[in-house]
Amino acid sequence: MLVDSPPEQRAESPSAPPTRWAIRTVGLLVSVLILVVVALASIAIGAKQLSLGEVWHGLFESSGTYGDVVVDDRISRTVLGLLAGAALGLAGAVLQALTRNPLADPGLLGINAGASAAVVTAITFFGVTSLSGYVWFAFVGAAAVGAVVWFLGGSRGATPVRLALAGTAISAALYGYLQAVMIMDDAALNKMRFWTVGSLTSATDSTIKQVLPFLVVGMVLALALARPLNAMEMGDDTAKALGAHLNRTRVLSMLAATVLCGAATAACGPIVFVGLMVPHVVRSFTGPDLRWILPYAAVLSPVLLLGADVLGRIVARPSELQVGIVTAILGGPVFIFLVRRRRTAQL
Repeated sequence: MLVDSPPEQRAESPSAPPTRWAIRTVGLLVSVLILVVVALASIAIGAKQLSLGEVWHGLFESSGTYGDVVVDDRISRTVLGLLAGAALGLAGAVLQALTRNPLADPGLLGINAGASAAVVTAITFFGVTSLSGYVWFAFVGAAAVGAVVWFLGGSRGATPVRLALAGTAISAALYGYLQAVMIMDDAALNKMRFWTVGSLTSATDSTIKQVLPFLVVGMVLALALARPLNAMEMGDDTAKALGAHLNRTRVLSMLAATVLCGAATAACGPIVFVGLMVPHVVRSFTGPDLRWILPYAAVLSPVLLLGADVLGRIVARPSELQVGIVTAILGGPVFIFLVRRRRTAQL
């Protein structure tokens, strides 16, 4: 059964007076333009300084110094940043709606921790070192933790609070396991130290091809959940009255977040705060309607991720700072600000 939009959302449909709808559409187009600019900056700017002429030459050079740097490194890195950023943003928006917590992110339900623990296990105990090997471990870990959280949260009787509490407990246990493994095994520490902070440096055509199908499926599923999640945010009783299938929507939301986070984590490592900051900021100017929050998050999250990656290349030349470190440095103060503002609003 299709879910009817709440009255206040029907009033903002394209057939209604176009003021707010037009403003949001223009804003989304501007966001896409900003994303294009940041993507071009990601191709043009790197730890290795190249002039714009050299970058342009490298775009059409199949081999050689410029071609290797621009085509093999920066373009693949930019494409992976676009995909991973969109995945993390959508996953964060879906989980914030599912838990009815605007400060939730993919780490809240332990999905990132599950994928990370599985990959670290594959590297340490099974000698897996390639993405093609551990991408499946990432999915299994994310799916397993998602299932455990769903079970501990009450299964069919799951509530947002129960899901959040179960995810927090599982995450704490798994991150303790990660630290124990790295402390006990120096070789494993050397292999994992770059992956565990989150990075786009492993981007290759092969990496993109392997995670692309999962990311596309997860993105389509997340976008398709906008209407039923809109209904659920109004409360379970109201959602039922509007024809929403609560358990089905929760299961599909968990599935979408698991696929998106599992693929992004397998390709880039655990990158924090992207799924928290962008959906929360987007909600401040789009309102609670997920039909707008999800597209905006899918566009602006790559802006944050690629922007952080470019900043990391600039501040530590001729080396570079991993993007996961940059997002953590930027995200910490922003998270504190958001929490304080939310607390002040409740007083």
